[in-house]
Amino acid sequence: MSPSTDRIERSVLLKAPRSRVWHALSNAEEFGSWFGVNFKGQTFAVGKITKGSVTYKGYQHITMEVLIERLEPERVLEWRWHPAAIDPNVDYSSEPMTTVVFELEDAGGGTRLTVVESGFDRIPPARRAAVIRTNTNGWDGQMQSIEKHLAAG
Repeated sequence: MSPSTDRIERSVLLKAPRSRVWHALSNAEEFGSWFGVNFKGQTFAVGKITKGSVTYKGYQHITMEVLIERLEPERVLEWRWHPAAIDPNVDYSSEPMTTVVFELEDAGGGTRLTVVESGFDRIPPARRAAVIRTNTNGWDGQMQSIEKHLAAG
């Protein structure tokens, strides 16, 4: 599926019960282990900013920050963030954030995880195409990452 100008949507059927997938999403430390961020000692709570250093080689200088908007147990995790904020010399704080929604539903003997990131039309035009490209590839990789994480136990 190619992205629209304003949203990226990805979905994966995970061979795990909804409660297990929810824990992999809602527990900040476990989330970070498959997402590639060190959220050690952090928690996700509505209205709270959670910060951690990116663990991907070459990107360890980046701090990922997410503002948790919604936590509906075993159903929805929603946050806002500054997408593709990877240049340490740029202050992204004045840029609009995109919204990321993870939704869970029972399906096919497991759990369907759908991720929608929206709000790209508000990103400054000079960065928009690169951000959409980067995050499209990123969500493809993250769907594979959570699938491998859950398969490993």
